[in-house]
Amino acid sequence: MGEFWPVPEVLTYLEGSWRVARSVRDLASGGTGEFSGTTVFDPLEQGGLLYRESGTFVWRGVARPAERTLRFLPGAAPGTADVRFTDGRPFHDLDLTSGRYVADHPCAADLYRGEFTVRDADRWRTVWRVRGPAKDLVLTTDYTRGD
Repeated sequence: MGEFWPVPEVLTYLEGSWRVARSVRDLASGGTGEFSGTTVFDPLEQGGLLYRESGTFVWRGVARPAERTLRFLPGAAPGTADVRFTDGRPFHDLDLTSGRYVADHPCAADLYRGEFTVRDADRWRTVWRVRGPAKDLVLTTDYTRGD
């Protein structure tokens, strides 16, 4: 499909500030939510990027501040990333050389499957499908390059 924009070096592409808009759907309960905020990818001294997301999450009409931090480290193959939680546990690999990538993350009895797609130099998207005994979610996040 010609709708994906290949990224030869994912860490170079991601560096900087992005506006974030996320929709959350709970397919089991019908509940919906939204997150809006920013994500900043700052260089780490030892290589890679620190991902810091902050904003407001609204779930069933109740707004709360929300934040998350990850580490995007150089991956095993050139141009890829090894995404880790801040405590060092692995989250997923990321290879956007074709402009699209699917990653799995097993978490206890749940499976998180993320599809990453790059639209152009300033827009990319993730869609996480979460399935398990207690979860049936779809999280769609659009990133647009900030100033």
